[in-house]
Amino acid sequence: MTETTIGIDISKATLDAHRLSDGATVQFSNDKAGFRMLKAWLKGHDIARIVYEPTGPYHRDFEIALEAGSPLVKVNPLQARRFAQSFGTRAKTDAVDARMLAMMGNALSLEPQPQTSRNQRDLKELHGARLALIKDRIRTLNRMKTLTLALLKRHAKVRLSRLDL
Repeated sequence: MTETTIGIDISKATLDAHRLSDGATVQFSNDKAGFRMLKAWLKGHDIARIVYEPTGPYHRDFEIALEAGSPLVKVNPLQARRFAQSFGTRAKTDAVDARMLAMMGNALSLEPQPQTSRNQRDLKELHGARLALIKDRIRTLNRMKTLTLALLKRHAKVRLSRLDL
């Protein structure tokens, strides 16, 4: 059995998968049922890597569902786009993106990354939320310097008191 590379384009509602070894392309829903169907589609193949781009919150459940023993390779979206452009690919459809991700993983022999633990994912999410609160506080402080209406000044002070908790 030969090793194969899978490319998966992840969107809010769907997962478009392309298996490089036989050119098969399938679409699954981006939910628990779709993850089960994807796992069944992957069975019986010697998977070297599953290449995908991080897509905001939409790839998180995918990673969790496939993490146990799956050779996941998360690639930079800009690098993936540049790789596709190097082939002259201008079409930007989910199926084309999945095929390009598979081709990129295979051509560059991308290695699967170790999976992050649940604690690491939670810490990363908490860190992101903290950074957003810090930015919000700074923006509010800067805005207060230019406010002239008493109502808006009071609202800004209340907002700051909530952010400082």
